[in-house]
Amino acid sequence: MKLSREEVVHIALLARLGLSEEELEKFRGQLSNILENFEVLQQVDTTDVPPTAYPIPLENVLRKDEASPSLAQSEILANAPREEEGCFRVKAVLE
Repeated sequence: MKLSREEVVHIALLARLGLSEEELEKFRGQLSNILENFEVLQQVDTTDVPPTAYPIPLENVLRKDEASPSLAQSEILANAPREEEGCFRVKAVLE
C-alpha cells in the first residue's frame, strides 16, 4: 500500500512534526514499506492460533506473603547514630 504525499503530511500534522519536502518523500517510502509488511502478515492463516499476550506462560517469582517475627526494637536501634525515646533521631531538614 503506497501512501500519498497528503497522507504523510496528515500523519506529520497529527504527530506535530514539521517535515521538509525531502523528509516527506523519505518517510512516505518508509511508512509505505511498513504497511506493505503488514499486508503480508495479514495473509498468514491464524485461525488455529489462540490469542496470547505472552508467548511463554508466566509464573510468579515472588515468595508467598507469610507473617514472620520482626526484630526487637533494641536490635533495630543498636546501630542508630542517635536515638531518642525509642526512635531514630535525625537532623532537621526543614526550618
